[in-house]
Amino acid sequence: MNAPGKRRVVLLGSTGSIGTSTLKVAEDLPERIEVVALAAATNVRKLAAQARETGARHVAIHDPSKEAELRSLLPEGVHVHVGPEGLLEVATLAGADIVLVAIVGTAGLHPALAAIEAGKDLAIASKEILVMAGEVITAAAAARGVRLLPVDSEHNAIFQCLDGHRGGPAEVSRLVLTASGGPFRKMPREDLELVTPEQALRHPTWDMGPKITIDSATLFNKGLEMIEARWLFDIGMDRIDVVVHPQSIIHSMVEFIDGSVLAQLSRTDMCFPIQYALTWPERLRGGLKPLDFPGLAKLEFERPREDDFPALGLARRAGLTGGTLPAVFNAANEVAVDAFRGGSLPFPGIWRCVSSVMDRHVVLPSASLDSVIDADLWARREAESFCASVR
Repeated sequence: MNAPGKRRVVLLGSTGSIGTSTLKVAEDLPERIEVVALAAATNVRKLAAQARETGARHVAIHDPSKEAELRSLLPEGVHVHVGPEGLLEVATLAGADIVLVAIVGTAGLHPALAAIEAGKDLAIASKEILVMAGEVITAAAAARGVRLLPVDSEHNAIFQCLDGHRGGPAEVSRLVLTASGGPFRKMPREDLELVTPEQALRHPTWDMGPKITIDSATLFNKGLEMIEARWLFDIGMDRIDVVVHPQSIIHSMVEFIDGSVLAQLSRTDMCFPIQYALTWPERLRGGLKPLDFPGLAKLEFERPREDDFPALGLARRAGLTGGTLPAVFNAANEVAVDAFRGGSLPFPGIWRCVSSVMDRHVVLPSASLDSVIDADLWARREAESFCASVR
């Protein structure tokens, strides 16, 4: 029998930046968090080391060719799950309370739905899950009575500001997502054509994986978060705004209809939102350091340069249109980011690619899971064709 209040966690994407931060939180709170399963794409050595450190009895590796190597590195008695089916197996593991999905891209969609159907609470760090299939995911969670707990720092901040608020969305004037502005917030528009992947990967305040870091530089990350917030908090896209806050101390804000604004502040450490998602509705003293207010110096705010960074406008269009268009927005961006990282697309080409693919898409207004997957595949082919045409 579990200790009172102890959460048994399945961690999908354990070897990435969110995964390693999650394991730090679990290490700081061993009496409240137990990691029972881990999953990774290809990094078997790190996955095996994590299994030894946590004592997790189940591990999943997405790449079947890595199975033998993984087994050779694990202690006896650890169950190995392989391929997409292996992700589904650990996502529905008997006895687990919550599944944290930190898989970059679309690979987390089916495990997330499987976890919900198995009655597991879902901690969401992968934006693509709600961007692609927000309608499907939220409906499934409501039907099964499970919680969707945001791990992104911005959405977790809004979740904290709304926690305990009894008035519902009708009393919310708007949600305000904060953005660091990325490394190019002051760069002249004409110089953006010369940006290199190495420059785009130097984020000024956060240490994240390469895809999210480049998305932060283009502001696509914030666009994805706008669509995600629409589903998490049942708020229309017309009531979701973005403000640039270079210090990344205020993680997001909620403005209520009486003019009051609540904000959540903390250091730039993903362990803060991860811990709150895993221990909610409690707050626990872990290994996190509080803010030093005299040391903050100043908190700045700016309007985003939407004409020079069109991702926010594209996101609003996708979110307002709905149906299959958000899935197209997301998929085209993934392909364009890969092309930019590979040197075959200039930095502003990411926006041009996504805009072009969205323009060509015939939107299906009701997004079933099958239509979302079909739209995702179509958008990837179209985006690949666009990127090939500019080489």
